[in-house]
Amino acid sequence: MPLPTLLVLDAEPPPRLGRLTGRVRVEHADEATLADRLPSADVLLVWDFTSHAVREAWPGDGPRPRWVHTASAGVDHLMCPELAASDTVVTNARGVFDQPIAEYVAALVLAMAKDLPRTWELQRARTWRHRESRKVAGTRAVVVGSGPIGRAIVAVLKALGVTTALVGRTPRTGVHGPQDLDRLLARADWVVAAAPLTDDTRGMFDARRFGVMQPSARFVNIGRGGLVDAEALAEALAKRWIAGAALDVFEREPLPPDSPLWDVPELIVSPHMSGDTVGWRDELGTQFVEMYERWERGRPLPNVVDKRRGYVPGH
Repeated sequence: MPLPTLLVLDAEPPPRLGRLTGRVRVEHADEATLADRLPSADVLLVWDFTSHAVREAWPGDGPRPRWVHTASAGVDHLMCPELAASDTVVTNARGVFDQPIAEYVAALVLAMAKDLPRTWELQRARTWRHRESRKVAGTRAVVVGSGPIGRAIVAVLKALGVTTALVGRTPRTGVHGPQDLDRLLARADWVVAAAPLTDDTRGMFDARRFGVMQPSARFVNIGRGGLVDAEALAEALAKRWIAGAALDVFEREPLPPDSPLWDVPELIVSPHMSGDTVGWRDELGTQFVEMYERWERGRPLPNVVDKRRGYVPGH
């Protein structure tokens, strides 16, 4: 019986798949060769999760893999109508990034509350300027996105003494629905975007939403760049509708050197690194190998994405 074919959409460094030696035939593709090699693959590992090659190649001719796994939490980079309508199972890397991203959000909250960016600027200028900083305990946060990442953020912020409200697609115990969002935003000191990018969430943080927030509020996006109207955010900061913001994700990545976002006052820009801690690629590789072994034995896969909704249901 021939070995199954695993096609890897490559990125450097490559995944460690040694445990699968002799059990699967591994082939490799890049953006230029993916369309030609898709018909021969039983499984596709989207290791280059920044690429849109799957979305572009999937509508072509020939058979398609029975299972697609992306080494990322989001799936918006690969979904297209043809994939959504197919019988192919799509899974994601749910669980790998939850705690690192939660810690990163907490670091941003503390950095903004304690005015650390300005402290570093003044140090480089050899300027001694005493200021008062803000106490984090007792402040209020709204976390938009009730999946594992959002819940991890809530847990870490609660540990800092922050009163938190979690907003999800549907209301349930411990989770507010979208209809409560504006009311919660109006009282929040911290607003954290951690939702998946879908038709319903694209551009949800626009001029109106920034206008609802308090002038003292600060906004953090670690979800997807498309959740935010970047021009509206820049205007809100320039006009001091809100006090500050931090963006780790952008519509276009890398953020071009000529982007006006680099110079927006009170905005922290980071290069999509909130979930990337030492050893994260090894964790992603191990997760995929364990999932492949389940697939090989015919067992149900975890982290199965609802292709219509664009995320793993049940949260």
